[in-house]
Amino acid sequence: MKPKTSLGRWSVGLNVFFLIGVVISISLVSLNILNFEDKWWDITAAIILPISSIAFVLGLIAIKKKDNSILVYLSVILGLLVILFILLHSLFIND
Repeated sequence: MKPKTSLGRWSVGLNVFFLIGVVISISLVSLNILNFEDKWWDITAAIILPISSIAFVLGLIAIKKKDNSILVYLSVILGLLVILFILLHSLFIND
């Protein structure tokens, strides 16, 4: 269950940090403390999205080094979803 390699642990840890950042950001918006019109979201996204992308790469390397932990596989899936979001979200923005 737990990652066996340090790369696997880093991958999972970085994606946990990513999820905590997203949850805190959405919670602050839900409580009307912040809103998406402020520049805080741009700064938050600029920090947490690359972190998840790095976690994706580290997870792939960990899997290649025979770290078959389910948490590493979940980390890779989450990282892949973040990368797809980064690449495809501009297709659906109507500004």
